Amino acid sequence: MLNELFDGERLEDLQCGGMMLIQAPRYFRFGIDAVLLANFCRVRAGETVIDLCTGTGVIPVLLCAKTRAKNIFGIEIQTACADMADRSVKLNGIADRVSIINGDVRCVCETFLAGAANVVTANPPYIKKGAGKINESNEIAIARHEISCDLSDIIKAAAWLLKPGGRFYAVHRPERLAEIMCAAREYRIEPKTLRYVHPYDRKPPILILMEFIKGGAAFLKTLAPLTVYEADGAYTNETQEIYSLKG
Repeated sequence: MLNELFDGERLEDLQCGGMMLIQAPRYFRFGIDAVLLANFCRVRAGETVIDLCTGTGVIPVLLCAKTRAKNIFGIEIQTACADMADRSVKLNGIADRVSIINGDVRCVCETFLAGAANVVTANPPYIKKGAGKINESNEIAIARHEISCDLSDIIKAAAWLLKPGGRFYAVHRPERLAEIMCAAREYRIEPKTLRYVHPYDRKPPILILMEFIKGGAAFLKTLAPLTVYEADGAYTNETQEIYSLKG
């Protein structure tokens, strides 16, 4: 197993079915938002899932452990991240179900036929290009800021990839909710389910989890909020469950 690691890399225990993930400090490392998104998705047995901006592959690996999807693809533009994701897939012995593609989400039509997926997921860059302080590491900046793709690119890709009635799941920041809803409707992906994620009880939300359906009817359901931490900083019972296969 250790032979799979290069200098500066480490193995992260995903606390889910024994799955491990290769990561490196130089590159963006997954956070709780990816874990929450993987749990939020509804994936049925035999379905095809495509994860956009997959980074080091945490969402495909988690979905492989948590669901009975037949095929799961992760698309990542940064070659080094895609390589780590691919090696994690092989290390976990799941290459029969999970494939990593080193590619640009803006060019998915060159890799997949229209309607190739039942489910598309995305934990995209949150910060608009030109806003906020850019990280000195270009690799981390690409993961956090809309440098290589923006919100419209992500939704356009999801619209191409999804079958009619297919589901798009995304995690993002609350302050961009209106923009997300407008862009989704432009591509006929209807927002259906929304859940706010709060760090602590009575604190403002820091994340939103969203479900969209391609060609769905207009009706938006808002779920009870998810609170991540207890007052003492420990995970709430629900967060603990999400980190297990029961989540």
